[in-house]
Amino acid sequence: MKRALIASMVLVCTATPAALAQAGNEKPRTSWGVPDFGGFWTNTSLTAMQRPPGAENLVMTAEEAEQLTHRNVYSAAEREEAGASKVDQESSDKLLSDKNASRAYNRFWMDPGSSYAQVKGEYRSSWITRPADGRLPYSEAGIRANTRTNAFDGYEIRPLAERCLMSFTGGAGPVLNNGMYNNTYQIVQSPDSIMMLTEMIHDVRVIPIVKSKAEAKHGPGEIPRWGGDSVGWYEGDTLVVETVNSHPKQRSYISSTGKVTERYTRWSPTEIFYEFTVEDPVLYSSSWGGEMSLRASEEPLYEYACH
Repeated sequence: MKRALIASMVLVCTATPAALAQAGNEKPRTSWGVPDFGGFWTNTSLTAMQRPPGAENLVMTAEEAEQLTHRNVYSAAEREEAGASKVDQESSDKLLSDKNASRAYNRFWMDPGSSYAQVKGEYRSSWITRPADGRLPYSEAGIRANTRTNAFDGYEIRPLAERCLMSFTGGAGPVLNNGMYNNTYQIVQSPDSIMMLTEMIHDVRVIPIVKSKAEAKHGPGEIPRWGGDSVGWYEGDTLVVETVNSHPKQRSYISSTGKVTERYTRWSPTEIFYEFTVEDPVLYSSSWGGEMSLRASEEPLYEYACH
């Protein structure tokens, strides 16, 4: 009996976090039999789409993640503003002034998370897993397009986010993303569609569900859609969403001729495993993709209330 107990303890202690997650409680399902993705979810974390300087690998140890957290721009801003109370009034005012170009809003208003994300139980330095360097593989044309996008010089070409029409981060996707705050999602399912509402601004995607990839049909390319033209279907317990025809005025990772394939899998009762692949030879020299975890949120969505 004693030996059996010790053996059981060893097995539990040596099991990987991913294995423990998969071996957890039965994952919830809808009344019509598919995985239940409904509820409030968040990807709040310091992990961003691309790998930051100083991070050599995709997967990090807890110690490496802590070191990268210390060097993160949000952590630095928090230390700077905390230090403002310990210096003379003039220096403190300069640190917290709106004229201080090294920060945006006061750190009080930011909610980017306090650590790097774990995906399948592993600390990740970036959402991108392909290519191996964790960076966007822009083509020469993609670099030029990105430069033009950021060279705003007239009111007619200012970004939609400036008027709070679409998300600053493109958080609703495709591809899902995160930013300095408002990283919560609400998902509502029905047998023939799924809705994803983003806390950032108010972006929403309503995705029709068909029986299989063979039945997936997109609308005419002459009519671009906000968030792209998405169609979804289930492959076993994974929801697959294919998106094309992204609106040219929307901040997006694809051009109007690119394609994003997303895969949503209920990893545990409190986690959705999210995968994505981007194919767009107009902007990139190769296809690229990555992984993300959406964690169950104890908080609902809050109104962004942007002007």
